[in-house]
Amino acid sequence: MPYKLLSFRTPRGPRAGVLIDGTVYDAAQITKVPAHASVLAILEDWARARRLLDRASRRLESGNARVRGIPLARARLLAPILYPGAIYCAGANYTDHMAEMARAQGQTPGPTMKELGEKPWHFVKTSKSSVVGPGTRVKLPIYSQMVDWEVELAAVIGKIARAVPVERALSYVAGYTIANDLSARDVMTRDKNPPTSPFHYDWLSQKCFDGSCPLGPWIVPAHQLSDPQQLGLKLWVNQTLMQDSNTSRMIFDTAEQIAMLSSRVTLQPGDLVLTGTPAGVGTPRRIFLKPGDTVKLWIESIGELSHTMSA
Repeated sequence: MPYKLLSFRTPRGPRAGVLIDGTVYDAAQITKVPAHASVLAILEDWARARRLLDRASRRLESGNARVRGIPLARARLLAPILYPGAIYCAGANYTDHMAEMARAQGQTPGPTMKELGEKPWHFVKTSKSSVVGPGTRVKLPIYSQMVDWEVELAAVIGKIARAVPVERALSYVAGYTIANDLSARDVMTRDKNPPTSPFHYDWLSQKCFDGSCPLGPWIVPAHQLSDPQQLGLKLWVNQTLMQDSNTSRMIFDTAEQIAMLSSRVTLQPGDLVLTGTPAGVGTPRRIFLKPGDTVKLWIESIGELSHTMSA
């Protein structure tokens, strides 16, 4: 039976959970491994944990497991990983997004970086300060009036990856979840530094404010997704559809990104790779998030993630 990994609040504190057929079970109880109390610990033991979870889900489906769970509606979900080791975010990685940004600047869309022979490009987001879970109220940073949304497929690393080839890169992915790479656009540059300066861009202020990475609602194991490059993804702001695309429009696919990252740094279990966002962000339309806005994200075969914005 299909299952999903999540984190949920209990009287004992945050616990790793497994969602099976609408019911949330304590992960450590069904794997019978006390260390599996957190999703990060499960990912650090992914080869064994996956076998145990597959076996436990079959027992629960057959009615042979003597474990009690709680209905999903009663579970208080947290971000699925508390907390990722590192968060690597792809920039400028969808063909439709690149075209809309070029048009917004009065330019004609040109060849992609891949067509020009370049490699994937990533920036880094903070972890514990940035990551928040489903239903969170994200406080808008006081220094920005132009906070934008970006729905992204996030790959969750499940084993140490160092210099892996593209053809094997997806075997290092434990699962996939949904992320919103919130971005403070009006602090992207430091205007007193010329555009030619390496210190012109301010990635920290733009991408790393508190709550800037809503994540969830759970992780779908990779073996339950047939192809991460054939997933629809959408984002709504206050029920208005803003982004509507497909992961097939990535310039560098998920495997290419993991291979490139692993050639520069060693990826660890629990690291995230946010794979880029498609067309439909607010910047070209000069529409930005404001207090009270509700943001809903959806990715095919994964589910929905919602959060609100506050002052």
